[in-house]
Amino acid sequence: MTPASAGGTLHVPIDHHSAVQTAADQARALAWQCRMPGALPDQAAVLASELASNISKHAYDGAVFLQPSPLERGLDVIAVDQGPGIGDIGLSLTDGFSTTRTLGAGLGAVHRIATAFTIRSDAGHGTLAHAQLRAPHAPRPPADVGALCLPADGQTACGDGYALAEHDDVRTGLVIDGLGHGPDAAEATQRALRTFHSCSDAPLPDIISALHRALRHTRGAAAAAIRTAAGTAEYCGVGNIRAAVLTPQGVHRQLTGDAGIVGYHHPRTVSRTFALPRHARVVLYTDGIDPRWTHTPSTVQLRLPPTLLAASLVHTRRRSRDDATVLVLGPHPGTP
Repeated sequence: MTPASAGGTLHVPIDHHSAVQTAADQARALAWQCRMPGALPDQAAVLASELASNISKHAYDGAVFLQPSPLERGLDVIAVDQGPGIGDIGLSLTDGFSTTRTLGAGLGAVHRIATAFTIRSDAGHGTLAHAQLRAPHAPRPPADVGALCLPADGQTACGDGYALAEHDDVRTGLVIDGLGHGPDAAEATQRALRTFHSCSDAPLPDIISALHRALRHTRGAAAAAIRTAAGTAEYCGVGNIRAAVLTPQGVHRQLTGDAGIVGYHHPRTVSRTFALPRHARVVLYTDGIDPRWTHTPSTVQLRLPPTLLAASLVHTRRRSRDDATVLVLGPHPGTP
């Protein structure tokens, strides 16, 4: 089990039947940490238990990811596997349906309990499921945003991080990769995230400059900011955080930051503005994700919703000896 840093992602490999209980216990504990009221912590445990149990019974190479939802408006329980897939998703969501002679609660219970539930399954590509839980009357997290952020194996502090801000019809995202990993990298990243939230509506080059000033007495970091509005995007970055624009047809565009280290050597950054094709998604990811995924993304990945896409990349392309973050911004609600 990989621990989650503040606001990060908890990773529970489902490699033994005992991991089902571990996933349930960790989901309940995270819900308590998020101060979810009433029966919601127990409901979070049920979601994690049922999704983990499905992996344990029917699949292999699976994991459950647990985290606060983007903008901390709920709790995400995400399950991924490399199993045979589900032949009839609609039938599997029916209470009482079972292929293993059990009570058949499974996905039907998840669908009933979750505030929102998304599932994709494909023969040869396994199954991805995202159950979101939030308190009554809590603001709805943006459905077109997905992110996961994990520390390197053996680390309790994550040197990566991401942030998201919304101003009217404009969305601004930031991904930070503190140099190295561990507590010193995490300190630089947390300082950068606090700085971002104080100036998230500024021009993107000004945001990067503000981060540079804030990180002068830290280890330093790579940083990339993305801003999306209807049909357009703007990118600005320093260091080795990469960006890819995906459409259902393939990789439409790739971008990298300018050479430098935020907090040490800050080149004059210039943002790049470009049109976003219809149904395009922008993916920002740190070097804990193998960039070769952009060479041959599967047709399944190209059509995944943002949260499931982020989970797929982390599960299949993560370099476990480094911190890893993926932020996906889907088509803006105002895109024609």
